[in-house]
Amino acid sequence: MDTHLECIPCLIQQALGAARFASPDAAVHERIVRTLLAETAEMDLSQSPPALAQRLHRRVRQLSGIADPYLDAKRRFNALTTQMLPKLAAEVEESADPFFRALRLAIAGNVVDLGVKGGIGEKDAEGAVRNTLNEPFHGDVEGLRQAVHDAAKILYLADNAGEIVLDRLLIERLPLERVTLAVRGCPVLNDVTYADAEAAGFTQLVEVMDNGSDAPGTILADCSEAFRRRFREADVIIAKGQGNYETLSDEDANIFFLFKVKCPVVAAHAGLPIGTHALLHNHRKSEVK
Repeated sequence: MDTHLECIPCLIQQALGAARFASPDAAVHERIVRTLLAETAEMDLSQSPPALAQRLHRRVRQLSGIADPYLDAKRRFNALTTQMLPKLAAEVEESADPFFRALRLAIAGNVVDLGVKGGIGEKDAEGAVRNTLNEPFHGDVEGLRQAVHDAAKILYLADNAGEIVLDRLLIERLPLERVTLAVRGCPVLNDVTYADAEAAGFTQLVEVMDNGSDAPGTILADCSEAFRRRFREADVIIAKGQGNYETLSDEDANIFFLFKVKCPVVAAHAGLPIGTHALLHNHRKSEVK
């Protein structure tokens, strides 16, 4: 997906948010924003929003001297959703369709996002997740269910901290010996890194690898060769979050995107109203008849 002009204010706001996480000093915030405004004017808008966000957040880290501005926030959100997990897991087990309930809760976790206007804060997280079944849903659940049943290799692309804890509800319903969980290669926003996944206990559950990139999405050209090989070899890819949709929706791969539609540009591209909990299937071209 190309970047539309209406995405630029959101990207600048996002960068200012990162600056505030990195430093309490208003002078530092002003210096970062002034620098980024000047650099944004020279950016190539044919790139995806995550590609531009990658550049902006690299500059925030450089200018602030903080390698992971969201580290404390990620830990708090992981702790918050971990507290919620036992009750939600019980609800999954007791539901008429545990796979579908786990899927809905995994998508609900996508609202735990500090990178977009549609994201929420700590005080709102539990209520948003609890209300997930009241949100509109669009997608082919049976298609995903059958795909993971048939797949020899499943690649699960994680998104945010906090959200990753709720992903466990769905991941535990997959054939774990066939699953690889992929995370960001370096800190960006509140996206999950290897250290975050390890702290949340995922290295004891499934194989975990990082993608070698610091983009808040999956830009294959920027990822490691090891990750690109896993991507090519995967029979099914489950991709969480808007950033993965923005960067992978045009790829020739068997991808199921799970995310909440949070902005007008993504809504228009997906053909879904803002607020929809989406399960979108991107078929391999060879599979399309």
